[in-house]
Amino acid sequence: MERIAKFEKVSLKQFLEGAKEFLPTLNEDQLKELYDNIKLPKRATKASAGYDFFTYVDLTLNPGETLKVPTGIRCKIEDNYVLLIAPRSSLGFKYRLQLDNTIGVIDSDYYNAKNEGHIFIKITNDSKNNKQMKVNALEGFAQGIFVQYGITIDDEVNEIRTGGFGSTNK
Repeated sequence: MERIAKFEKVSLKQFLEGAKEFLPTLNEDQLKELYDNIKLPKRATKASAGYDFFTYVDLTLNPGETLKVPTGIRCKIEDNYVLLIAPRSSLGFKYRLQLDNTIGVIDSDYYNAKNEGHIFIKITNDSKNNKQMKVNALEGFAQGIFVQYGITIDDEVNEIRTGGFGSTNK
């Protein structure tokens, strides 16, 4: 199997920027402790396609609620590959957990963005059965799958990413 990517933590500084908004009641020392406990994504079995993304705090989502989770993770990806992010299948099945952008697309050049390629995952509990979703700290809540892609014969793009999330063509 070809090895085409490597997960890493973002810097503590970058994590604190994202986590302060996500967890505004925690002080910097508490956030640093969470940073130390971040688990890099990994596969559950040898045949798994998806790399589980783990939460470092308990997540609770009532029906209709949304959370933008700063994962503390970045990914160095070889050219011509992309990391696709989706909810873990069991959470989608039980709670209709959805990503707000349907599927996350992490391009290989995102790694070098101004925000260090910090991957945020915005999730919504779209339960039609009024079920509250709970995910304990250090459990998986999303999964990432690497996919190779091609480009058209007449592709002539020369632009280079400079910003972070949502910065393409800005």
